[in-house]
Amino acid sequence: MFWNDKYKMAQIEGLKAEIKTADTIVIGAGAGLSASAGFTYPGSRFRQYFADFEDKYDFHDMYSGGFYPYQTPEEYWAYWSRYIEINRYHNADIPVYEKLFQLVKGTDYFVITTNVDHCFQKAGFDKKRLFYTQGDYGLFQCSVPCCHITYENRQIISRMVTKQKDMRVPSGLLPKCPVCGKPLTMNLRSDNKFVEDRGWHKAAKRYYDFLHCHKNSHVLLLELGVGYNTPGIIKYPFWDITAQNTKAVYTCINYGEAICPAEIEKQAICINGDIWETLQILSKQSEKGAIYNLEIP
Repeated sequence: MFWNDKYKMAQIEGLKAEIKTADTIVIGAGAGLSASAGFTYPGSRFRQYFADFEDKYDFHDMYSGGFYPYQTPEEYWAYWSRYIEINRYHNADIPVYEKLFQLVKGTDYFVITTNVDHCFQKAGFDKKRLFYTQGDYGLFQCSVPCCHITYENRQIISRMVTKQKDMRVPSGLLPKCPVCGKPLTMNLRSDNKFVEDRGWHKAAKRYYDFLHCHKNSHVLLLELGVGYNTPGIIKYPFWDITAQNTKAVYTCINYGEAICPAEIEKQAICINGDIWETLQILSKQSEKGAIYNLEIP
């Protein structure tokens, strides 16, 4: 084992201790957490479900396909119905979320996430301890929007997937707002038309009340797979909470971006590595005690 491996294991040991001793845990999850679970957008998974779209339109990952200027709504929804089906209603290949839940389920936790794939609830996390800030693939909203209402989409998405032909859905399946008749769209934050419905506001209040209640507690801020696309939602607030509370501990698990400001280094645990691998090690240590007795030079 090289020195940096020893350092990483020491950081994991420190995180294990914090999970056991913290008064509360606030999990901040980004796209890297779902990627670690197998929800990847390029490569073989993309080709498995979208080889026909790749051949016709010459894009090579799901993200690019979501922004392609399809000529008809029938083509648009053929793509997006498949996309939602596999990224919202299929289970992830790797049980990362389930492993995380096993580690924190006996603690006083709350989750804030920019992910929209519903993996936390499917893994057993309490719905009232979750704040999905950026929406949910499982919800539609009015494209105008004419009102602040969202609509469950599982049945219509399933019908679009099964009924589509030649990369088009039947025109009769195009979703329309039941209030104004305009097209429905995904409830995803991409512009100023994002609908924050009643459920969104309730979740936001629960989250900020939770933070306020524990603002002077021994809080473990566990950041998982958060990048710099929207750092103002999770990363920067976590840094700020840590700087304002000497009993707070900031932890970041990420490939290549496990860093923190110098001002909170003494309160931080930064683990540069795969989330799934790290959670497996944590789980084994929790079950059997520490695997390594490390002295870091």
